[in-house]
Amino acid sequence: MTSAAGAPAPGSRVAKTAWVLRPRPRVSILVHRRSATVAVALALLLLAVMTASASLGQTVVTPLTVWETLRGRDPAHHLVVGELRVPRIVLGALVGAALGTAGALIQSVTRNPLASPDVIGVGHGAAAATVLALATGTVASPGALPVVSVAGGLAAAALVYVLAWRHGMQPSRFVLTGVGVGVALSAVVQLYLTDSELEAAEQVKLWLTGSLNGRGWEQAGPLAVVLLAAVPALVWAGRAMRPLGLDPETAGALGVRVDRTRLGLTLIGVVLAATATGAAGPIGFVALTAPQLARRLTRTPQLPLLGSALTGAVVLVAADLAARTALPPLEIPVGALTALVGGPYLLWLLGRRTTH
Repeated sequence: MTSAAGAPAPGSRVAKTAWVLRPRPRVSILVHRRSATVAVALALLLLAVMTASASLGQTVVTPLTVWETLRGRDPAHHLVVGELRVPRIVLGALVGAALGTAGALIQSVTRNPLASPDVIGVGHGAAAATVLALATGTVASPGALPVVSVAGGLAAAALVYVLAWRHGMQPSRFVLTGVGVGVALSAVVQLYLTDSELEAAEQVKLWLTGSLNGRGWEQAGPLAVVLLAAVPALVWAGRAMRPLGLDPETAGALGVRVDRTRLGLTLIGVVLAATATGAAGPIGFVALTAPQLARRLTRTPQLPLLGSALTGAVVLVAADLAARTALPPLEIPVGALTALVGGPYLLWLLGRRTTH
């Protein structure tokens, strides 16, 4: 029920669950109250986790010391905090946000909570492109491969989309085709690891695990640019995702171009996931778990993009903190830790879907 101005009437159900913002006289924006509250809480939690990550490690400092170091008033801790920890933490937050958003987009397109960018071949494509570049001598080390890995992820996702197209894109066919292409690309990677020299194989294995170790502003800068450039597209995506919750026939009857909308959402998700993979390597399960956790927190009918991004950032920064401090002086690759935690979550999700 709406008022004459087009906004929800005071007693309507929408008015009780959403705020109405009017930036212009003829423009009304509905903001889901619980989603906004959860987003603020997640942002505060992210700030707390980032502060803890900057403070803890083999050298423990106080949050006040972190703040003074960032302001340039404590040069004694500039190396540890300002050059080693903070760039890594910022990159982790950006990668987590990109993966969480990409996961929400892919799961909305496929209408499957078990889907993620990894399922449609983004990670496998990035890995295959990496080993191909190394095998042909195009680059010397995985650390110099962000552009190559991004191109590989995009190419793999495009191949999956083309192979899955049969007079339209069926989500189930899309997922199954992605699994098949991913298996084939994994075989290429394993073949390279079998025939390569030990040192080169170890470098590739470390990159394939996914790690923030040794990474910083050089990788965070391009990813931040991509995320900022994607904001207008994500605003459109937030609106376009709503009718996709209906069946294709109903959405089409409402005037939605279903195939074009799915293609647009998939393209945005693949670009974000491929760029994140190029920055930190293939880090699994963040894109799978973050959207579902965000949806349970917000209790919205569709996957919340902002909530998914913040949840992904919190998960990855917290996982990296645990990976750095769990077994000192050793550092566990963050991708290995997310896989260790994400595996049981995937089994639980499978069991839950089976019982329902």
